[in-house]
Amino acid sequence: MSFNLRGAILANVQGSSQDQVEATITDAMASGEEKMLPGLGVLFEVYWRNASEDQKHQVVSQITNGLQK
Repeated sequence: MSFNLRGAILANVQGSSQDQVEATITDAMASGEEKMLPGLGVLFEVYWRNASEDQKHQVVSQITNGLQK
């Protein structure tokens, strides 16, 4: 049996407004539940696919800086 987690997550958030996406991210982070990590990963993948090279560089820098704290 094969389950496409990425597809299921995308189907759940497809058509969401900016406020809904922000609430999804905020709720996932606030809950601290590891089961939310795949969803955040899929949302990050969507961001990455649509980001410019400058945006990608900026987010990589922000993540790197955050890891050094």
